[in-house]
Amino acid sequence: MDTTDRFARLAREPFIVIDDTGVRSTQTGGKIREILRHRELLGLLVRRDLQARYRDSFLGFLWTVIRPIVQFLMYYIVLGQFLRAAQGIDQFAIYLFSGLTLFAFFSDMVFGSTGSIVGNAGLIKKIYLPREIFPLAAIGGAGFMFLIQLAILFFAAVIFRALPEPSQLLWFFPSVLLVAVWGLAIGLFLAAANVYLRDIQYLTEVIMMLAMWASPIVYSWSMVTDAISRLGLPAWTIEIYTANPITLGVLGFHRAFWGPGGAGDYPDHLALRMLIAGVIGLVLLIGAQRVFTRLQGNFAQEL
Repeated sequence: MDTTDRFARLAREPFIVIDDTGVRSTQTGGKIREILRHRELLGLLVRRDLQARYRDSFLGFLWTVIRPIVQFLMYYIVLGQFLRAAQGIDQFAIYLFSGLTLFAFFSDMVFGSTGSIVGNAGLIKKIYLPREIFPLAAIGGAGFMFLIQLAILFFAAVIFRALPEPSQLLWFFPSVLLVAVWGLAIGLFLAAANVYLRDIQYLTEVIMMLAMWASPIVYSWSMVTDAISRLGLPAWTIEIYTANPITLGVLGFHRAFWGPGGAGDYPDHLALRMLIAGVIGLVLLIGAQRVFTRLQGNFAQEL
């Protein structure tokens, strides 16, 4: 194609107006439609991020299986056997791995989203794209890793005969949806904030470490209630602890994959609590997207 033909094609293209927040104001359908128009690019970014994780590695994607297995064995042996965390928790291996699997999904979403804008500075400074694509690509990569760990968890639960009744597997869906909504909301906000304040990514590491130990992953929810009762703390303390969406998601995951759990291992009205936390998460997601939209206008200058 010669230069004349190229300029002729460009002249036929419609003129698109972009406002100060980077939103294509002449396009109908809003931000969702704009992202859908770039779905092929989104898929390419997800594949690029996944390939970059183990580039030049001999084992390649086998590390996606090796890492969770080694992590599982480390926690199980050190915490379960050496530190006796397995006492009072039947099928501790499955209990531990189910909580770790869901929390790793949330952690990967937040960490990947936080650095997604800064990590794609070259693209952002050169061309216009809906900036939300980059956090979504990071979340897509986290979802792929989650599916692999989920397959390992399911087969381990089958081998150890730890699965509950088939109907209990339905708890998988609200648990994942709850964590995904909160992960997306937090990820969008931190992705934008990290452009202006680079300490965010380091602060996130500390918060995620605290979030893991604040969730019933290596200990049970009943242990928390017993400790609060023993210390004489007010009843609302356990309500605050249980209101954590990660705690609710982990408890739902335990109900889906950990059969030995009884009524005392879960709070009352778990489904209602998850619904309320999900609605709050959706509100925060809308707010996070609006904050992201307002801040993205200066991304190129800040980067």
